[in-house]
Amino acid sequence: MTRVDHAFLDKLFDELFPILRSITGPGLHQSLEIVSRHMPLTILTVPGGTRVFDWTVPPEWHLRSARLTHESGRVIADVADSNLHVLNYATPVDIRLSREELDPHLHSLPDVPEAIPYATSYYKPAWGFCLKDSVRRALPPGLYHAKIDSAFVDGVLPIGESVLEGETKSEILLSSYLCHPSLGNNELSGPLSLLGVYQRLKSWPRRRYTYRFVLNPETIGSLCYLHLRADHLRKYLAAGTILNCLGGPNPQLTYKLSKRGDSLLDRVMLSRADRGAALIRPFDPTEGSDERQYCSAGFNFPMGQTARTYGEPPYYHTSLDDKAYMSIASVVKSVDDIESVLRTVEIAGTFRNLSPYGEPQLGKRGLYPTMNVGGISADGEIDARTMVDRILTLLSYSDGTMPVHEIARKHGLVTEDFRAALERLEEGSLLRLEPRPNA
Repeated sequence: MTRVDHAFLDKLFDELFPILRSITGPGLHQSLEIVSRHMPLTILTVPGGTRVFDWTVPPEWHLRSARLTHESGRVIADVADSNLHVLNYATPVDIRLSREELDPHLHSLPDVPEAIPYATSYYKPAWGFCLKDSVRRALPPGLYHAKIDSAFVDGVLPIGESVLEGETKSEILLSSYLCHPSLGNNELSGPLSLLGVYQRLKSWPRRRYTYRFVLNPETIGSLCYLHLRADHLRKYLAAGTILNCLGGPNPQLTYKLSKRGDSLLDRVMLSRADRGAALIRPFDPTEGSDERQYCSAGFNFPMGQTARTYGEPPYYHTSLDDKAYMSIASVVKSVDDIESVLRTVEIAGTFRNLSPYGEPQLGKRGLYPTMNVGGISADGEIDARTMVDRILTLLSYSDGTMPVHEIARKHGLVTEDFRAALERLEEGSLLRLEPRPNA
């Protein structure tokens, strides 16, 4: 089994970072193949030209080279030096033009003059080059040769999917995107964290929920996934989150609530935020990407977004978002934190008392002190009274309608306070996770 530690993720980052990715094309296929060596992926495909809701899947973009040179022979921009130098999805061009004619096809960031911006034009034909603003401002007059050797070919949009079966069919969906070239925090931290979480959950001795892992290109990929899996998700999805921007310097996870705001993950993260262990962002349909598709009006699925350092200038969508900014240690910490969250999710849902008519006899199951003197337990178990109180509380409220996180809140506790009691009741065949969606 792949050991997902600092050294492994560091090596995988170095393998994935140089690949020219986009929402389709060879780089995306190659990247999914690399990830599949460590997390078994079923590759789902949607052909180019397919109508997906109000969108049309574009043809595959194949880029062979892109270079901008001055008449002096000076190379101004070359995709061989940085994948970000070319407008992603650029149409082919081979033209000589003046400095003034070239300018509308140049992209730079005056506020971040030493960064190359990441720019795209997926759905409107265009060509262009991306430069540091300091370079753009210093461009001399004269003729320039712009050559982009690209092609649009019939192909497919690929999506990677992997499933870890649990004791119930209720699912937790964990998704990330894999389409940005040569960006660290805003690209590779998500898939690396997804892979890390997969390996952690695979090693769990038990999983109450089924966990579904998805890697797709941003926005159009999630729309294609919904095109393929929406009916299944309506039936089984209990909660989910998009993993994105998990390698930045912030000490805590930040969590964007689903539009519904009441999923298992929403509640668990709100509780962590109350204890200072996470930061909450409200749902906002004007920012983010894939979670907006899952939470759109026709679906309204319980999908949030989990990040660490999200949209931080000047790194966001620029060449400054490299390995020097994205810390592998932060990715490992994100995997640790997300695993901890999911361990709580495992016990935060709705359970059913399997012996609901009167209190079951706990003593014969070893769940109640067998000797009581003067009202004090004589079993020698530390805090036995607290354990019994929590067992009785769970049995009383677990009628298949009240989630454990709500039982905990009602009694001024947190979900984890009930873990030991819940596990003992499960072992005694007195409690079972209610396998219904959106519990």
